[in-house]
Amino acid sequence: MTLTRGLISIAVATTLATPLWAAGSGSSEPKPKTVTCTKGNVFSESKGKCVPQQDSSLTDEDRIKELRALAYAGHTEEAQAVLATLSDQTSDQALTYWGFTHRKLGNVDAGLVFYDKALKQNPNNLLARSYLGQAHVESGRLDLARLQLKEIRDRGGDGGWPEASLAEAIRTGTTFNY
Repeated sequence: MTLTRGLISIAVATTLATPLWAAGSGSSEPKPKTVTCTKGNVFSESKGKCVPQQDSSLTDEDRIKELRALAYAGHTEEAQAVLATLSDQTSDQALTYWGFTHRKLGNVDAGLVFYDKALKQNPNNLLARSYLGQAHVESGRLDLARLQLKEIRDRGGDGGWPEASLAEAIRTGTTFNY
């Protein structure tokens, strides 16, 4: 291995080992959540404090940030409780997170159905494609995972978190929570 390839490999491994908060946006910039609310509460940007997850001041973006943090921390059922409060349950973003949380809870078939619905609604949802590909990695279907990786790249996702995490999952067999 050349020095340049070795340095690139180290950089990719370091990047993928870091919690990537912005996975939902397709960004590769980490944005760690700094406020932890008690169970049943969500941080409201507008109020600057934790409020009950049903509070009318919460935006869907507030809720999505919270459910991502919960899912990343392994609190998948709590993430689903917050997910259930999103105003648009049929958005491709909501469907993607329903797929992710079901898959992480072991309901892989339900997860696949949600990913499929998200992609029918928005074929350019790179996060759904990455999570679908990772589900295929988990089931040993690397051929199907590679098809999703190709779709991500063909749709302009080179270098983003969805592409990098799926490529790494295919290479190592280890999938990501985020």
